[in-house]
Amino acid sequence: MISACLEIIGLGLSVIGTLLVMVACGLPMWKVSAFIEGNIVVAQNIWDGLWMSCVVQSTGQMQCKMHDSVLALTTDLQTARALTVISAVLGVLALMITIAGAQCTNCISKESIKAKVVNVGGVIYIIAGLFVLVPLCWMANNIISEFYDLQVPYSKKREIGAALYIGWAASAMLLFGGAILCFSRPRDEKSSYPPKYIPPPTKSTFVNGDYDKRNYV
Repeated sequence: MISACLEIIGLGLSVIGTLLVMVACGLPMWKVSAFIEGNIVVAQNIWDGLWMSCVVQSTGQMQCKMHDSVLALTTDLQTARALTVISAVLGVLALMITIAGAQCTNCISKESIKAKVVNVGGVIYIIAGLFVLVPLCWMANNIISEFYDLQVPYSKKREIGAALYIGWAASAMLLFGGAILCFSRPRDEKSSYPPKYIPPPTKSTFVNGDYDKRNYV
């Protein structure tokens, strides 16, 4: 019963984390305009994402443009694109594997194999969480470094956008959910049914009505 509850909690956290990874991957708010010092023009707000850049006017109108070339992007954006997509794919793969080994399904009949399958799903979720965590921290480090760089003009400075915070929340859910799945059902978990007792074979004491001499010492 406890292992089933842990499976549900771990799987729920992992599924929510995978959905948040997809949301963070599609949002254009990885970098947003920083209004500091001489950059006091608030008529428009610039958003930079993995797939597009958007300009939001003070009137509420928004214009977005897809990135023309992948090779023209910076290294951190290219890496973030690849790793977030891989993380989302791994999350979907781990979901199918975990459901196949869950206690509420009959895809696998042997309990020991089902426990191993669930553990494998948890490991994949942890890997997915690490894959999305790397580009988030890399991107945040670049944003902070450029923000405090005096050679970067104020109009080029950016701040951390909402997509990074969503990605960090997704990474935490994937890591915690995967860890719970890994420890929810130990691989050496024994069956709840007691082993069947088989009595040992008895030796024949009498042979043709006489005492067997082999039993005599």
